[in-house]
This record gives sequence, C-alpha cells and structure tokens, in this order.
Amino acid sequence: MITQTKKEHLSALKLEYEQLRGSRNDLLKIITESELPEMVYNSNAIENSTLTLRETEKILLEQSLMRDVSLRKTYEATNLARVIKYLWTRPNYELSVENFELLHQMLLGGINDNYAGRIRRTGEYVRVGWHIAPSPEQVKPMLEDLINRYNSEGNTYFLEKIAEFHLQFETIHPFCDGNGRMGRLIINLQLAALGYPPVIIQNKGKREEYYPIFSEWRNKQKSNKFSDYLYLALSESFNKRLAYLRGNEIVKLSEYAKTNDMSAAVITNAAKRQTVPAFRQEGVWRIEKNYVRKLK
Repeated sequence: MITQTKKEHLSALKLEYEQLRGSRNDLLKIITESELPEMVYNSNAIENSTLTLRETEKILLEQSLMRDVSLRKTYEATNLARVIKYLWTRPNYELSVENFELLHQMLLGGINDNYAGRIRRTGEYVRVGWHIAPSPEQVKPMLEDLINRYNSEGNTYFLEKIAEFHLQFETIHPFCDGNGRMGRLIINLQLAALGYPPVIIQNKGKREEYYPIFSEWRNKQKSNKFSDYLYLALSESFNKRLAYLRGNEIVKLSEYAKTNDMSAAVITNAAKRQTVPAFRQEGVWRIEKNYVRKLK
C-alpha cells in the first residue's frame, strides 16, 4: 500500500507540474517524444529482444532496415512505437476487450498475423515460467470483469488500482504473444487518462525488481511491491519534466556528486529510492545542477 507520505509527495509533484506547464506543452511533447526509443527499447528488452538502445533509436529515426537486425526485431520496434504514438493522441482511450484487440493488431501485425488482434481461442494455452494462464474460454469474461472492477473502484488509490490491473492482466495472459508489451502500454494509458506523465518500466534490474512482483501476486495476491515500483517510476518521470520546465541546468549525477564532494554510491542509491529529484535519460542518472540536498 502506498503510504500517505508518498501520496503527498506525488500530489506535490503533480501540483508543481500543472503550475509550470502552462503554455509549454510543446516542451513536454518534445520530452515525451525523446523518450520513445527508451520506451520501445526497454519494453522489448524485457521480452528478451537483443536490440540495443542505439539500434532501436536508429531504426525509429531512420525508418529503414539494418543489415544486422532481423525483420522481426525491426517490426517489434516500429510496431510498438506506432502503438505508443497512437495512444499519445488518445489519452481517454476506453479500456475494453475490443480496444485491446485493436492495439494488439497494431503491435503484432506483420510479426505473427495468426495471433495478431485477437485474444486466445479454444485450444490455445500459454504459460509463463511455472504459471499456466487461465483457459481460453475464461479469458474474455475475466478481462471484462477486470475492466469493470478497475472502473468501479473509485476509492482505491490510483497507483494501487493500476498495479493490481497490470498484475491480473499478465496473470490472465489474454494473448498468445505480446502480453507484457500490451500490459505496459495499458499502464501509461491509465496514467494519461488521469493526467499523469508516462513511466518507463526499466529492463535493467528486471530480474531483481520487476519479475519477482508477479510471483508475489500469484502466491499471495499482494500488489504492494508493484504499486511502490510504480511510485518510483512516476516520481522519476515527474522529476525529469519538472527539471526541464524549471529551465535549470541539468548534469549527470556522477558530476553532481563530484562537484558537491558526495559519495557517488550514496547519491545513486538516493536517486533509485527517489529521495533526491534525479531521473534517468538514456540510462544515465541526471539531476539539476543547482539542487541543494537536504541532509538528515
């Protein structure tokens, strides 16, 4: 469960975000567009794609085939980018089985047309590790129930609702392929509908931070770890946008530590815990140069 302190922290970040953004939506658009390769790279890498961030950037920027990259990997990058950009213009996109199928068609079209755009059919069973997903006949009613519960739980804190939705969506595993990428797309769709910026689920550390969350959910029906994970990701997303909206100079966290005679390990750990307003850009931690850390 998200603590009251964390709720207040996010509320303060969102308030400043709304106050500063004003007429600077063009800047926010540039920031979000610059994150596209990182979003695509990380989500695909979590599914074991071997494309690097640089290769992903090259594919998306040049829109051309690369000699050493397979056609499937190219489509995985361009298709996911296309869905992300499609949802940018539809922040109030309705959560429905039919809309999920449409997004899935965009995601897997040209990659696996036998499965693209439809939930699992009779006889199509899937497993993830030791988890065997529900039978195909259960998928649609379970998805519809999940959506209805999400829309009706008005008193539940938004990050807790999103966390539980994601964990249950991945447990249902409604599609034959692309479930992880779909689930992470839906997280940002849900955040956008509430006026929050997108988050990036990082590939680095997935085995220590992201994967264990699902085991806890399936074994204990607890989503606390993932709601806390989303809190950190959203806090980081706000910190990045606020740093640019304030117009201050931004430096690498390692440079900040050296200038201020701080331990790089200590300040990096603080960044990971989001007790300092740091954020990652192309995998490198950064912070406002003039930030004054309050030491306890």
